Amino acid sequence: TDALFYHMRANLKRFAPRPSNRGGLKKAAVAVTIVEHGHDAGISAPRTADSTAGRAAMILTKRSAHLKNHAGQWALPGGQVEAGEDAQATVLRELEEEIGLRLGPDCILGRLDDYDTRSGFSIRPLVLWGGTDVRLTPNPGEVASIHRIPLAEFMREDAPVLDDISGSENPVLMMPVGSSCIAAPTAAIIYQFREVALLGNNRRVAHYEQPYFAWR
Repeated sequence: TDALFYHMRANLKRFAPRPSNRGGLKKAAVAVTIVEHGHDAGISAPRTADSTAGRAAMILTKRSAHLKNHAGQWALPGGQVEAGEDAQATVLRELEEEIGLRLGPDCILGRLDDYDTRSGFSIRPLVLWGGTDVRLTPNPGEVASIHRIPLAEFMREDAPVLDDISGSENPVLMMPVGSSCIAAPTAAIIYQFREVALLGNNRRVAHYEQPYFAWR
C-alpha cells in the first residue's frame, strides 16, 4: 500500500548507512525488493506464516547449483559491481538479468549498511519498491527458483536465530523462513531491513558472522 511505501521511505531517510572501510574486497550490490505477494506460474514459494495474496513480500532467489560462488544458496538479486557502474546501476541491471524485473532509479527508497563477507565481497544493499502486478521470470543460468516471502514471515518471534561458531567471537545470524533458515550474509541484510525500514530501529548487523559454507 502507499502507507507502507511512505513508512519505509521515511525510516530509510532517517537512517545513516555505514560504508565498508575494508580494502581489497570486491564491490557487490543486492536488491531488497518489495512487491505484492503472488503465485506466478513456475515460481515456488515456501510455506510461511502469512501467504495471503495481495500482501507485501520480499523477492528472494535460490541460486543455481552451477554457479561458481554460493551455488544453491538463498540470495537477494544482485551481483558484482562492474566497471563504470555504481551500486544503483548494478542492482537495476541484476534485477532485470536475474528475474526479468525492470525498475527505474525512482524505485530506490534507500540503502542499508555495507556488509563484508568471508568470501571477499563488500555488499551494498539497496531497498526498492517493486509495486503490484509484478511478473517475474528466472534466468536459468543464475537462478534456480524465485520466492516472494511475505514480510510477516520476517517478523516471527523466533527471528533472528543466533548460533555461536568456533573461530569467531560473533554469532552466526539466521532468519527462519517456513521450516528452513536463511543464513548471513543474506539473513543479516534481511534482519537489518526489518529493523530499519519496517520498525524504525537503528540496528547494525555488519558484525554478525556467516556459517562455514559461506566462507568460500
